[in-house]
Amino acid sequence: MGNIIDYVKKCGQYAFSEKPLNEVDSLVLCQLVYLNYEPFVPGIERRNTPVSIQSIYEHPDRDRILEDYWYKEENKELFAAAAQSVRFGSVKMNYYVNIINEVEETQFSAMTYVLEDKNIYIAYRGTDATIVGWKEDMNLAFSKPLHAQQLAVEYMDRVAGYVAGDFYAGGHSKGGNLAVYAAMNCAERTREKLLKVFNHDGPGFRPEIRKQGNFQAIADRVVKFIPRSSLVGMILEDHCDYEVVESKGIGLLQHNAYSWKVGKDAFVRAKNMTSSKIMRDASMNEWILSLTEEETHAFVDTLYEVVSASEASNIFEFGADWKKCLQNIAAAAKELDDATKKGLQKTARSFFDILIENIKAEYAARKE
Repeated sequence: MGNIIDYVKKCGQYAFSEKPLNEVDSLVLCQLVYLNYEPFVPGIERRNTPVSIQSIYEHPDRDRILEDYWYKEENKELFAAAAQSVRFGSVKMNYYVNIINEVEETQFSAMTYVLEDKNIYIAYRGTDATIVGWKEDMNLAFSKPLHAQQLAVEYMDRVAGYVAGDFYAGGHSKGGNLAVYAAMNCAERTREKLLKVFNHDGPGFRPEIRKQGNFQAIADRVVKFIPRSSLVGMILEDHCDYEVVESKGIGLLQHNAYSWKVGKDAFVRAKNMTSSKIMRDASMNEWILSLTEEETHAFVDTLYEVVSASEASNIFEFGADWKKCLQNIAAAAKELDDATKKGLQKTARSFFDILIENIKAEYAARKE
């Protein structure tokens, strides 16, 4: 039992033509898309020859792909293992897109893989471990369609028009949300070529967005995985068609793909989920849907401002000195004007009211 790095090292001897794409391969490809391929992989505007993972690994400037992302050492080890394996070394990469627009608060990145067996995999990049990334995950679930989601649809339609055969799609975190959103909003001719969508702990959607996006047309092709203590992946998740996997991480750190436990060629499934977590997730989503769009935006924006006052730039720094971070948050909350403070308290109180009601209902049901 290990993680995705161990999987690549142990199972990398098998070509995709020998053992077809599986759920662990999907997470490997979705983690690799976090790297910066700007100097090496052709963009969407240029229909050039794709480049292999192995060829980038052999380039003298290969370490440039490791710039600007957390889990740098793990990413370096994963990329090296992939490049030196039969399974991933020959995988070709093409149509790399990386858009950052601070004015529109948009961060979007995607890339297309061509596997050794000629299968196509469209991978969308997720968020990083920053506090800003956390807010972006919240906005994906709370808001009306974001620019990044619209870009995801355009990317899928365009690539589907370039490639001859069918394709897979997927992503981790925000990337999982983008993959599903693109699949349910793409052109019908694109959707007909879609084989499967892998959502690795990505947020869900408000019911109206799912309905507008024709989710039912792809529901049987969506495969979702969440770790035992998932928070991000359970936001607005209202259907039970997801698999729960074991993780070596604790709490929010289980969102880290490197913490997911892998068996031979599949994730280790979690057992005996606690009723308290199931009730918390249900209450959280009931609460989210009870808020108006204005209340939701106000709550998330205010909470982000207060949490940002912790002076932690990412969840690792927050966990390293949580007492100091909480003190800074408390101090920042005191500085809020009365109207904002009351709004925040009212919104937060509504969650606990719903949670308590659900606990009472659960207790009454058990007595009966």
